[in-house]
Amino acid sequence: MSDLDYILSPVCVRDGAKKIFDETLKGNTHFHYHEEKMGPTVDFVMQTIRENYPDMNIPFHSRWGHFRPGNVDRSLWLKAKIKDLDPMEQARIKWDLVIPSVLLDAGAGPAWKYHEKETSRDYARSEGLGVASYHLFMSGAFSSDGKSLRSDATGLSKVTPKLIEEYFQVTPNNPLVGVEGRTNLLKNLGRALENKALFKDGRPGNLIDYLVAKHGKTIPALALLRGVLDGLGPIWPGRETLNGVNLGDAWKHTKYGLVAFHKLSQWMTYSLVEPLLEAGITVTGIEGLTGLPEYRNGGLLLDTGVLTFKNTKDGEATWGPESDLIIEWRALTVFLLDKIGAEVQNRLGKTPQDFPLAKVLEGGTWWAGRKIAAQNRAGGTPPLNIKSDGTVF
Repeated sequence: MSDLDYILSPVCVRDGAKKIFDETLKGNTHFHYHEEKMGPTVDFVMQTIRENYPDMNIPFHSRWGHFRPGNVDRSLWLKAKIKDLDPMEQARIKWDLVIPSVLLDAGAGPAWKYHEKETSRDYARSEGLGVASYHLFMSGAFSSDGKSLRSDATGLSKVTPKLIEEYFQVTPNNPLVGVEGRTNLLKNLGRALENKALFKDGRPGNLIDYLVAKHGKTIPALALLRGVLDGLGPIWPGRETLNGVNLGDAWKHTKYGLVAFHKLSQWMTYSLVEPLLEAGITVTGIEGLTGLPEYRNGGLLLDTGVLTFKNTKDGEATWGPESDLIIEWRALTVFLLDKIGAEVQNRLGKTPQDFPLAKVLEGGTWWAGRKIAAQNRAGGTPPLNIKSDGTVF
């Protein structure tokens, strides 16, 4: 395996996470780990799973869940419009929706909300971003002609901060974090789509054609992730690179070297599975992907006391994603999500194949993180202050 293949793999993510965990046990990071808190935390996750999904019919943790808040499945509105198209084109359109939507999903900030006129409801945070991005796509704004249900290089290159502010209802009293960063990601996506080897018609959904040509109708999840990393790698702001390749969500710890996460890429990979299954394509090995180190899953570990700060003042400071503390917190989150996931699978009598981490996240840890945050702080803010530019978390 080449250095690049390794860094762009879940194996690298897990190796880095274990290294940081081992150093934490030796007292060499910003955190203490409290093993005795793991059992009660798993209890809380199990309780959350049973409350949210009493029938245990749990979907993957993906962007599609954010199109369904308020017990309204907006994906059905899209499916009704495209039902007469062939299954592959339907899948391409769903990817054309979900890929830009995931890129718009970085933390919204505590003050922003979206009012949906169709339901007369307000939605905040990830659900608000999901619903707003859904309506932006449905308007045709991501297509070259400004009206078609598709995303393409030309349409995405025309996205402006003003368009994002308009559709996301941004005002001085309704501020959204990182409008510029979100706009730049969509523009960068438009440029990435010019790679005709992966996107033959300049659409995000063309990645399906590339993967089917390579793997047929059975696609390994790791190949799906690598397709996302190869195809969308150029969109990320310049951080760490190797041989001219942008490594995306990978960061240099001052003591422990490069630590990779690929959080948004794995979140996107989870979000791409559902349309493939609906098109009759099999996806294998989903259990090989990792948990997602973001503020709900990572926040759960701090709020339940599994992790505590060595220096309590660290909990009051604001940290950038490149800081050693945030790298450590995210790595510990990956490692401990694997431990929680294994225990949840054990308690449910499920195999990792039957009940991969994507279901543990959706059924339990993400919602448990949100639930305990709401109990502990007004507005359900994270237990850690993160400076986001709209492209991380």
